[in-house]
Amino acid sequence: MTIQQHNPMHPGAFIKRVYLTPFNIASNELARKLRVSPGLVSRLITGKTDVSPAMALKLSKVLGRSPESWLLMQDNYDLWQAKQEIDLQNYEPIAFAV
Repeated sequence: MTIQQHNPMHPGAFIKRVYLTPFNIASNELARKLRVSPGLVSRLITGKTDVSPAMALKLSKVLGRSPESWLLMQDNYDLWQAKQEIDLQNYEPIAFAV
Protein backbone atom coordinates (compact mmCIF):
# COMPACT_ATOMS: atom_id res chain seq x y z
CA MET A 1 0.00 0.00 0.00
CA THR A 2 1.40 3.40 -0.95
CA ILE A 3 0.47 6.49 0.96
CA GLN A 4 0.00 9.45 -1.32
CA GLN A 5 1.36 12.68 0.04
CA HIS A 6 -0.92 15.68 -0.17
CA ASN A 7 0.70 18.72 -1.76
CA PRO A 8 4.35 17.79 -1.13
CA MET A 9 6.78 20.60 -0.42
CA HIS A 10 9.16 21.74 -3.15
CA PRO A 11 12.74 20.83 -2.21
CA GLY A 12 13.66 24.52 -2.17
CA ALA A 13 10.94 25.30 0.37
CA PHE A 14 12.20 22.35 2.42
CA ILE A 15 15.75 23.74 2.32
CA LYS A 16 14.52 27.12 3.46
CA ARG A 17 12.32 25.71 6.26
CA VAL A 18 14.71 23.05 7.58
CA TYR A 19 18.16 24.50 6.98
CA LEU A 20 18.23 28.22 6.18
CA THR A 21 15.64 29.78 8.48
CA PRO A 22 16.28 27.80 11.70
CA PHE A 23 20.05 28.17 11.44
CA ASN A 24 19.98 31.75 10.16
CA ILE A 25 21.89 30.84 7.00
CA ALA A 26 21.64 33.31 4.14
CA SER A 27 20.97 32.03 0.64
CA ASN A 28 24.21 33.71 -0.48
CA GLU A 29 26.15 31.59 2.03
CA LEU A 30 24.48 28.45 0.75
CA ALA A 31 25.31 29.50 -2.82
CA ARG A 32 28.98 29.88 -1.87
CA LYS A 33 29.02 26.44 -0.22
CA LEU A 34 27.32 24.86 -3.26
CA ARG A 35 29.58 26.81 -5.65
CA VAL A 36 26.62 28.06 -7.66
CA SER A 37 25.25 31.53 -8.32
CA PRO A 38 23.15 33.25 -5.66
CA GLY A 39 20.44 33.60 -8.32
CA LEU A 40 20.27 29.84 -8.75
CA VAL A 41 19.83 29.30 -5.00
CA SER A 42 17.21 32.05 -4.90
CA ARG A 43 15.26 30.37 -7.72
CA LEU A 44 15.60 27.00 -5.98
CA ILE A 45 14.30 28.16 -2.59
CA THR A 46 11.39 29.98 -4.22
CA GLY A 47 10.46 26.86 -6.23
CA LYS A 48 11.23 28.44 -9.60
CA THR A 49 13.89 25.87 -10.48
CA ASP A 50 14.14 22.16 -9.80
CA VAL A 51 16.76 19.99 -8.15
CA SER A 52 18.88 18.44 -10.90
CA PRO A 53 21.05 15.36 -10.40
CA ALA A 54 24.13 17.62 -10.18
CA MET A 55 22.42 19.82 -7.59
CA ALA A 56 21.30 16.74 -5.66
CA LEU A 57 24.93 15.67 -5.36
CA LYS A 58 25.97 19.12 -4.14
CA LEU A 59 23.08 19.40 -1.68
CA SER A 60 23.91 15.96 -0.33
CA LYS A 61 27.49 16.99 0.39
CA VAL A 62 26.68 20.45 1.80
CA LEU A 63 23.39 19.88 3.66
CA GLY A 64 23.27 16.11 4.12
CA ARG A 65 20.68 13.51 3.08
CA SER A 66 21.35 11.26 0.11
CA PRO A 67 21.33 12.57 -3.46
CA GLU A 68 18.52 10.09 -4.11
CA SER A 69 16.38 11.65 -1.38
CA TRP A 70 16.74 15.11 -2.94
CA LEU A 71 15.73 13.74 -6.36
CA LEU A 72 12.86 11.75 -4.86
CA MET A 73 11.58 14.88 -3.13
CA GLN A 74 11.67 16.69 -6.50
CA ASP A 75 9.96 13.79 -8.28
CA ASN A 76 7.20 13.60 -5.65
CA TYR A 77 6.60 17.34 -5.98
CA ASP A 78 6.57 17.19 -9.80
CA LEU A 79 4.23 14.19 -9.91
CA TRP A 80 1.77 15.80 -7.50
CA GLN A 81 1.79 18.99 -9.59
CA ALA A 82 1.18 16.99 -12.79
CA LYS A 83 -1.73 15.14 -11.15
CA GLN A 84 -3.35 18.50 -10.43
CA GLU A 85 -3.05 19.59 -14.08
CA ILE A 86 -3.71 16.44 -16.12
CA ASP A 87 -7.16 14.87 -16.39
CA LEU A 88 -6.74 11.15 -17.12
CA GLN A 89 -10.46 10.31 -17.38
CA ASN A 90 -10.42 10.02 -21.17
CA TYR A 91 -7.33 7.78 -21.32
CA GLU A 92 -7.77 4.06 -21.84
CA PRO A 93 -5.21 1.40 -20.97
CA ILE A 94 -3.95 -0.90 -23.68
CA ALA A 95 -5.35 -4.42 -23.32
CA PHE A 96 -2.31 -6.65 -23.70
CA ALA A 97 -2.96 -10.26 -24.73
CA VAL A 98 -1.80 -12.77 -22.16
